[in-house]
Amino acid sequence: MLREAREIQAPLPFPAWSAGSCQYGRSESGAVSPCVGGRLHINIFSLSPFLPLAVAAFILAADANLFVKDLDDSFKEDRKDDIWLVDVSMMFYAPWCGHCKKLEPVWNEVGKEISSLGSPVKVGKMDATSYSSIASEFGVRGYPTIKLLKGDLAYNYRGPRTKDDIIEFANRVAGPIIRPLPSQQMFEHVQKRHRVLFLYIGGESPLKEKYIEVASELIVYTYFFSASEEVLPEHMKLPEMPAVLVFKDGSYFVYDEYEDGDLSSWVNRERFQSYLTIDGFTLYELGDTGKLVVIAVIDDKNFSAEHTKLKSIIQDVAKHYRDHFHRNFQFGHMDGNEYINSLLMDDLKTPAIVVLNTSNQEYFVPPKSIESTEDMVHFIYEILEGVVEAHGGDGILQRIKRIIYDAKSTVGSVFKSSPLLGCFLFGLPLGVISIMCYGICTADTDGGSDEAEASKKETPGQELTDEGTEEEETSEQPVDLQSGAQEQKTIVEKKKD
Repeated sequence: MLREAREIQAPLPFPAWSAGSCQYGRSESGAVSPCVGGRLHINIFSLSPFLPLAVAAFILAADANLFVKDLDDSFKEDRKDDIWLVDVSMMFYAPWCGHCKKLEPVWNEVGKEISSLGSPVKVGKMDATSYSSIASEFGVRGYPTIKLLKGDLAYNYRGPRTKDDIIEFANRVAGPIIRPLPSQQMFEHVQKRHRVLFLYIGGESPLKEKYIEVASELIVYTYFFSASEEVLPEHMKLPEMPAVLVFKDGSYFVYDEYEDGDLSSWVNRERFQSYLTIDGFTLYELGDTGKLVVIAVIDDKNFSAEHTKLKSIIQDVAKHYRDHFHRNFQFGHMDGNEYINSLLMDDLKTPAIVVLNTSNQEYFVPPKSIESTEDMVHFIYEILEGVVEAHGGDGILQRIKRIIYDAKSTVGSVFKSSPLLGCFLFGLPLGVISIMCYGICTADTDGGSDEAEASKKETPGQELTDEGTEEEETSEQPVDLQSGAQEQKTIVEKKKD
């Protein structure tokens, strides 16, 4: 397309060059052709082979800025008038922040699509280094942080950083907390669209007030609806009214205050499907449920019997033993063992089964291989009874082990990704330290030998000096005796006279 359209017309931002009554640009060899009607014909390929790329990049950047607004300190006062989806990040001012750079193109796509859908949500971004007081006010502790601001409320986004997930979060939180379902057709449509949804059936009651309160807190995770009993299919018979139900896994389950406890805790536990594909984000969210997570660690690309069998066993337990385990266990599988190994600080071979306690970082592994659903059920009952040994934990020794493991992993990853950079980063400081230590040790040794040689040289001289002194004293002693004898003789002679 660009090759066929070799010339573009651009309005002149300055008066065109004149030559008599006709306006000219440069000749074709000079990359600018004659000007017609105040417009300049530019041969973009004769200017530079990279100019089309630069023009395209400029257009994309300008297009992104139309849908994502750069926010400043005035945003603090103006934000209450609208619903804002804000990425408070350092993506443009911290080139070392890989997560921010990775989110930037996704964020631009989010702004573009939300605008095209006619959503009331406005998308913006803020540099937390320039406006640290505002970032601190909203409780920003890491980068990038995504929040939806709705009036005086701020909702944190903690899901996967993909365009579809972020847009679903924005649309869910920006809408009404409780969505009414006026008809059975609407109910069926919603049920097909959402994998998990909560529904309140009945009129005004204390349970509905509690339901609204819980929905206000957990709308960031799932959808909440309300309807009358006539909206439900005829085959659904509720034991009492009003009631709260969760629809998932092709079925529905009714909240029982006596068996399930607090409504908020029940919603937090039931907002996940019985069986999940688990990753780092999912494990992070499952930490709020208080459940143990049963994971089949497999390779999704490996279709051997060992991998598919473990996955089928976990799915079977999640489906057919829900009444036994759903309050205490969450089931799923994880593709690959890299993440789980970093979490356990161990080398877990695939395929394998591991049960994680996300609250205290303990984990359980089967003492023997799991060959059937019955083996898996027996293993879970042993965990509940406290028979199986727990590994890991969050004690002092485990924390020290974590620090050492993280340091070792960081060094290894640097050398693996860039050996030359690793040698420079770690080799240069070690080399400098080695030279300093060698210099200190060598200086001490040389100084000691010099002092020893100096003392040796001084010692013979001292001996000679002492001997010379003794000889002088010895030679001086007879002289003193002779003079004394002479004086005594003189005195005797004087007495005789």
